[in-house]
Amino acid sequence: MVVESLKKMLPGSDQYPAKFRTLLANMNLDSEKGKEGELYLWNAYRTAEEAHARQLRKSGEPYFEHCFQVALLLSEWNMDTATVASGLLHDVVEDTDVKSDLITERFGPEVAHLVAGVTKLSGLKFRNQAEQQAENYMKMLLSVARDIRVIIIKFADRLHNMRTIKHLPRIKQRRIAIETREVYAPLAHRLGMARVKWEMEDLALKTVEPEVFADLVKQVRDSRSDREKYINEFIRPIQKQLDEYNIMATVTGRPKHYYSIYGKMQKRRVNFDEIYDLLAIRIITQRTDECYAGLGIIHQLYTPIQERFKDFIATPKLNGYQSLHTTVVGPGGKVVEIQLRTQEMDQTAEIGVAAHWRYKESKRGSVSPMDRQIRWLRELVEIVQNEKSTAEEFLELLKIDLFKDELFIFTPKGDLVQLPLGSTPIDMAFEIHSEVGLHCVGARVNGKIVPLNTKLKNGDTVEIITSEHQTPSYAWLKFVQTSKAKTRIRRFMRKAQQAESIRLGREMLEKTLRRLKLLPLQKEIKSDPSKAGYETEDLALAALGRGDVTVRQIIKKYVAEPLPGGESIDRKLEETLLQRSRKSVQGVRVDGISDLLILLGKCCNPIPGDEIIGFVTRGRGITVHRITCANLPILDANQDRFVEVEWDVGKRSNFIVPLKIVAEDRKHFLKELTETTSKMNTNISSVDLVVEEGILTLHLALEVDDLRKLQRIQNKVRIIPGIIYMERI
Repeated sequence: MVVESLKKMLPGSDQYPAKFRTLLANMNLDSEKGKEGELYLWNAYRTAEEAHARQLRKSGEPYFEHCFQVALLLSEWNMDTATVASGLLHDVVEDTDVKSDLITERFGPEVAHLVAGVTKLSGLKFRNQAEQQAENYMKMLLSVARDIRVIIIKFADRLHNMRTIKHLPRIKQRRIAIETREVYAPLAHRLGMARVKWEMEDLALKTVEPEVFADLVKQVRDSRSDREKYINEFIRPIQKQLDEYNIMATVTGRPKHYYSIYGKMQKRRVNFDEIYDLLAIRIITQRTDECYAGLGIIHQLYTPIQERFKDFIATPKLNGYQSLHTTVVGPGGKVVEIQLRTQEMDQTAEIGVAAHWRYKESKRGSVSPMDRQIRWLRELVEIVQNEKSTAEEFLELLKIDLFKDELFIFTPKGDLVQLPLGSTPIDMAFEIHSEVGLHCVGARVNGKIVPLNTKLKNGDTVEIITSEHQTPSYAWLKFVQTSKAKTRIRRFMRKAQQAESIRLGREMLEKTLRRLKLLPLQKEIKSDPSKAGYETEDLALAALGRGDVTVRQIIKKYVAEPLPGGESIDRKLEETLLQRSRKSVQGVRVDGISDLLILLGKCCNPIPGDEIIGFVTRGRGITVHRITCANLPILDANQDRFVEVEWDVGKRSNFIVPLKIVAEDRKHFLKELTETTSKMNTNISSVDLVVEEGILTLHLALEVDDLRKLQRIQNKVRIIPGIIYMERI
């Protein structure tokens, strides 16, 4: 056994280097396995020290010092032996000649996995730095979903790098600091590691805005004596009352961290002297009931600001944070924030998910607080893997989930649902179940029917109303907040587009084969689509429907001899399609030229007055879209396929515009709607009406001549009583 063979190399406790003894002192090694764990760490220490022996950091200090400091931070956060060893070894595979096989051989697959999770991507070529960064985040967080210790090691690595960042070039300093502020600090917050978050944010501010940071430090330092005097005056009566009720508690006061102060100054657009809620008092008790007793004492002594009271003990945050928050008006009219929590809650608040690691180790098979804290990340990874998302899409979804404050919403049965700030009933519906979200037609918030884009507030009771006839629309993507909702809506829209492309492709193929008298070829294409270069028939038909390939190109894969009629047949078919297309669109010119193959996009139905752009499709001419159409391909990736188009319409031109209206079902609603459109001299070309559970969903097609006319109609319709929302589809 490797451990047994190395025990002979184990020095006595007094022979260890001072640094290693410091590290060892932080470890909670029990007596039974203590020596084995001690040897394990010493082996990691020596391996890392020897691997980095000839390397120096930009500061001139030995590179191993960074590895040691990372491990020291991990030991201070009460991490297990394997994690601390991984902290010592986290750079050896990336920055030295040591191979991952050696790590596995010496320290086992657990440490090898952790080191691999922290190691950046290498040996791959990326289009740009942004793509490489996104790939690194994706790799790291996929590893995190399997083992949360990966990100804890990464936090320690990034924190020490930020502490020593002054030795790097200024441009690199700024890039790393912004990345730390925008990705790592919010991720630390999401995992409940408040102490890490605060220090990262302060160090980022110091790097990006050094003059602002220095000024803040000076102002906080200059106000220290007055602040301490005020804190003592504020705490004294609280401590006296706690003693009288035999509540053993530690009461401390401190200013908020610099980045928090800076954020308040920026948000409120005020100077340092105008920030009154700089002070935060923390009361640490031994039991939960003492927190509530302490709260009662505080509210008897000082006037509370009711809307700023929060009970995160009864309803913990998603990151596991528990505490009572109250804000009161103290002596002299100053606003003071107070937090009350137990010692265990305080440890969780400081180091978050790291505080639960030993809990998980000791209770295998149970659902630990740590597992609950990273459930959101595992769900995100599941979405990414199922959707086969790119790294950039993954990063977008990650940012949606990371950087939001929380709402606490109730179902009619009293169940609690936690959502990001700014969430709507649709977010709530998807949180309950994907099918509920896909068929959400309305909602009752606190008993009142509201539009689907209504922003929810803390404590709202929300009842979701569904209809089997309802489906998502692109408009939902403009106001939903959660990554789950955005992903499910996009998936549905992609499937709908794919189905439409398959239908159109099948129609094009069948009509062309019939005209060429090659209809039997359809069975061959169905039985062997691989000849056309596709895995399935549906993929081939979808490519036809999208215009990625022409029917002639497909047929040539199956027919060796020239097609009947040769090119003349093709020209005839093209001319027929051309004439049909010209009849479908009148009044659009491409770069001043008319009489081109032009189609109006069915996804956005542009009408005169809309800002439009043309997109050159393969084999199907130019499709005209609204400039805001969510179905437009990415501009940067398809720049050469976009063309300028403009409206060129006569006064008698009419366009069909579909609208969707959701309203309360009541008598005479349809009569009032038709009368309103009739007074506007507007023809209704079609109506489709569905009523479920008191909610009316109406699909209406109007004939209008331009955007101004449509807007006037919409303004009139919106004032009809009972309208919940209306959208153009």
